[in-house]
Amino acid sequence: MKKPRGPAWLAAAAAAAGLAGCSKTVVLNPAGDVAAQQGNLVITATLLMLIIIVPVILLTLLFAWKYRQGNRDAKYDPDWHHSTVLELVIWTVPLMIIIALGALTWIATHKLDPYRPLDRIDAQRALAADAKPLEVQVVAMDWKWLFFYPEQGIATVNELAAPVDRPIRFKLTATSTMNAFYVPDLAGMIYAMPGMQTELNAVINKAGVFPGLASHYSGKGFSGMTFKFHGLSDAEFAQWIAKAKAEGKPLDKASYLALAQPSERDPVQRFSSVANGLYQKVLNRCVEDGQPCMHETMAMDARGNTAAPKAPEHAHHQ
Repeated sequence: MKKPRGPAWLAAAAAAAGLAGCSKTVVLNPAGDVAAQQGNLVITATLLMLIIIVPVILLTLLFAWKYRQGNRDAKYDPDWHHSTVLELVIWTVPLMIIIALGALTWIATHKLDPYRPLDRIDAQRALAADAKPLEVQVVAMDWKWLFFYPEQGIATVNELAAPVDRPIRFKLTATSTMNAFYVPDLAGMIYAMPGMQTELNAVINKAGVFPGLASHYSGKGFSGMTFKFHGLSDAEFAQWIAKAKAEGKPLDKASYLALAQPSERDPVQRFSSVANGLYQKVLNRCVEDGQPCMHETMAMDARGNTAAPKAPEHAHHQ
């Protein structure tokens, strides 16, 4: 068995360390308010736990030094077995920290619920009552991301954009394999599953280009299932939409079915228009001709009618 080359291993280790450091930096200093709140929660929880961890480490070192074999001045008391004060400290302090962590986590879990509409732009600015979120419909494919902009009437592959300081409401599904949508600067990851729709509310507060990725393993093309998220001004976002409409091609059923075929490391694609109801058909898994939609099938099941829909009279029965 051949030994791996030293330089190759060093290069791989350096790359891994760089990626790990970058990821940690983004989590603790993101460009979006939701991700910032999640990062603050991580910091607060860590500090609370350090209240126990640091004294335990220091006392361990202190005891090891004080009661070392060579210290003849240390008191030796083999019959000692109980201290009420020590027991109170050992049990009360951790219990208080656990209660604080539990309360903090419970509040943050509800406040940062991905389905919960935003109530602020950032820590200093509340969300205006008449603010309208930008809706983006996300489809995780094998192995690429398809984004629908229903209000603007366009779609893109492996490219996402949104205006700075405007709330974004993502609706997510998948074509065949469960995946996870993750833009570290924007918010935590959210799963996308076939035949189901999840939601994520977020906002980007800084202009720039931010990495997005699939954070759930989904097959051989998983590593290349990445995209760029652009935080733009309102004017730049309007230009981005206009460019898609001018340079893109229509996304109809046939082009969608071709796009849905597994492929790896796809380039950015833009579509100037989208067939009516295409996202809903993707969600209900009935893009192909003759395929019953899931919501219709479930509605029939709920009524207790499990019979298949009647075919037209001119159809041939097999």
